Amino acid sequence: MTEFTTEEVGYMSEALRLAKLGCYTTHPNPRVGCVIVSDGDIVGKGWHQSYGGPHAEIHALNDAGKKARKATAYITLEPCSHHGKTGPCDEALIEAGVSRVVYATEDPFEKNDKSMPQKLNDAGISVCVGLLRDEAKQLNRGFFSRVINKKPFVTLKLGISIDGATAMENGESQWITGEAAREDVQKLRASSGAILTGSGTIKIDNPSLTVRDETLKAIDPIRVIIDTKLQTSPDAKIYQDDKTTWIFCVDDKNKTLFQNKNTEVFKVDKNGNYVNLSSVLEILADKGINDLLVEAGSHLCGALIREELANEFVIYQAPLIMGSNTRKMFHTPGYNKLNESLKINIKDSKKLGEDIKMIAEPIYRAEA
Repeated sequence: MTEFTTEEVGYMSEALRLAKLGCYTTHPNPRVGCVIVSDGDIVGKGWHQSYGGPHAEIHALNDAGKKARKATAYITLEPCSHHGKTGPCDEALIEAGVSRVVYATEDPFEKNDKSMPQKLNDAGISVCVGLLRDEAKQLNRGFFSRVINKKPFVTLKLGISIDGATAMENGESQWITGEAAREDVQKLRASSGAILTGSGTIKIDNPSLTVRDETLKAIDPIRVIIDTKLQTSPDAKIYQDDKTTWIFCVDDKNKTLFQNKNTEVFKVDKNGNYVNLSSVLEILADKGINDLLVEAGSHLCGALIREELANEFVIYQAPLIMGSNTRKMFHTPGYNKLNESLKINIKDSKKLGEDIKMIAEPIYRAEA
């Protein structure tokens, strides 16, 4: 195993910081950062700034210019070796004359040439891999999930009271959480390739599910609606703007009501009487969705955890008690005993305005 110096950890940390700058603009491409180091000094920096645009290595090499010769490139993801919207980055590194390439983690993309390290070696460039691997994979967890698991990384966003309510019994829920939490949700949306909701939420809340914070300069996430029998109103707000919306149903006889340049209807197979959510996720992955944010009611959220399709919860908990005439977070009719409960691992918790933001992951039972 290659041992890396403290200085090298610092270089890759800077490359990861740069990669995060593309969180709102690169999907479905991965977020990648690169720094070029010569004689202990960073002489070039770059990150993948936009989908279809130059990759991080190209920006960094252009920044370094002639100083890239005999330098070391620290990259958060294995350099690409195939022709896509841009040329192969391994060839650009060879042409620039770098002497060493250090990348954090391998690229699972099936079109990437697995002989890339040997190609660099044959050009006289030494290759090392594994520096801050876990951090790099975490940054692109949605990309890895889509490519390897053929499903996006699914995050359930929940705004709740201290007693676990998501709305009053009549559906009233604006606003449980405070302004700071709502601003944070905008960042969650901006970093997601798509936002998933159910027909019930469309009927009750009539949301737009857009990124309203223009300072984020984000790619608009695709709105995905689960509408089993295609019964939402075509006059709903979400169908009236110029953003892309996909509807998944099992009965599409009403699809002509929704066919316009921004809305597309997909008929999928059933799971019982409802849309097969696993099939939906597979289609979304095939269409390039890395990170899927779920903003939905208790039935859809409950189905996702019952079917073990949710990967993470982001919970904003407000300091108020809403009482007994309320709606809960999850509809889980199969949970009848305490030992049937779903345990979660709280990974992070912090104050956000007057609210508490928790990030947690479900701990699904391993099959016997």
